[in-house]
Amino acid sequence: MMRLRTLTALAGALTLCLTGCARGGSAGSSSHTVTYWLWDSNQQPAYQACAKDFEQQNPGLHVKITQLGWDDYWTKLTASFIAGTEPDVFTDHIQKFGQFADLKVLEPLDDLGIDESAYQPGLAANWMGQDGHRYGAPKDWDTVALFYNKKMTDAAGLTATQLNDLAWNPENGGSFEKAIAHLTVDRNGKRGDEPGFDKHHVKVYGLATNGGGDGDGQTQWSTFTASAGWSYTDKKRWGTKYRYDSPAFQSAVKWYFGLAKKGYMAPFTDYNSQSNQANTQVAAGKAATAFDGAWMISTYAGFKGLDMRTAVTPEGPTGKRATMMNGLADSITKNARNKAGARKWVKYLSSGECQKTVGGYGIVFPATPDGTAAAVAAYKKKGIDVTAFTEPVADKKDFTTFSYPITNYAADVYALMHPAMQDIFGNGRSVTSLDETNDQINLILSQ
Repeated sequence: MMRLRTLTALAGALTLCLTGCARGGSAGSSSHTVTYWLWDSNQQPAYQACAKDFEQQNPGLHVKITQLGWDDYWTKLTASFIAGTEPDVFTDHIQKFGQFADLKVLEPLDDLGIDESAYQPGLAANWMGQDGHRYGAPKDWDTVALFYNKKMTDAAGLTATQLNDLAWNPENGGSFEKAIAHLTVDRNGKRGDEPGFDKHHVKVYGLATNGGGDGDGQTQWSTFTASAGWSYTDKKRWGTKYRYDSPAFQSAVKWYFGLAKKGYMAPFTDYNSQSNQANTQVAAGKAATAFDGAWMISTYAGFKGLDMRTAVTPEGPTGKRATMMNGLADSITKNARNKAGARKWVKYLSSGECQKTVGGYGIVFPATPDGTAAAVAAYKKKGIDVTAFTEPVADKKDFTTFSYPITNYAADVYALMHPAMQDIFGNGRSVTSLDETNDQINLILSQ
């Protein structure tokens, strides 16, 4: 319960700040300036282009963009709320939305006239609070697919058609596990499915690792748990009970982490959130494939000397393929110094005009269909096929898309699930230990 007390203390500090913190000390506090924070350096040029056009349409207003790395971004953003130096507008993540809703640091955006039908399905609805107010304007979206090194898959005799037609199950892993095993090669040249394979001395793993996956498993186990019919909570949004104690969830996770025990997936020790993620394992030739998000398309495409391709996620026991469909948004802070300017900027950011501009850079998929189409065209010009990411959004018959879990006490859920999943993957703790963790989480949610 330590994190609950910590969150309560933080909420108290923020409440005091929201009613009386000094407003000085933040760059760009002029009423003519709108301060805007984002974390992705690859996207900054696109938003600088939007800012330039916005300023031309709104003489006298200036947008000051600050870009920070992912980890620094959230640390400094939380600190800025306490210090009273928060930006007017920031790029928000649905994973953090529950925490910010708890802390009441977001400004309602009901007056922006956001039309949910103007965006890809589900993106706008996710940003509605329990109080019925909107707190985020749709920005972009992403899905997960299987990146693969074509030279390695060719050498293994696996075609693009085969890789796009894989299926899995928690009993024997199905054709997906067979493919990953065949792509694995030990130091003696033996493949994972050949007699004499040495799982203790692997040269190339069939599948890279992205760690334990915390409580969401976006680029780890979520595609498997969802295609097994499992969902995070009892409700689609603002659930009141988590379901990490579900047999369907635990059997899928046990099988997934079991790939590492068999030597087919890189072990937990090969992962470092700062320096050695799945993409770096693939780039170094230590893994043949990796599950990763659409925001990493340009990174994988940029690997020198590697012909990287993508395949859709494998079909699960439900007969469907599944991928998390995450959607970012732009939010205005409760104590924004320039709320009028911030509202104009966020409305522009969510417009088809800006989203088509962003799409033209071929870095992310903007939230509007036209913005998405612009991005697909831009990727195509670069010679990048993004079908594996867009098909799940268009094909509701064969694919299931789902969101991050949206609940209260999001920070506490992370604080409990992060070490729990690390223990299971890294230390071999039983998946049934999640029963107790789940009880702890649901106790917090019942407060």
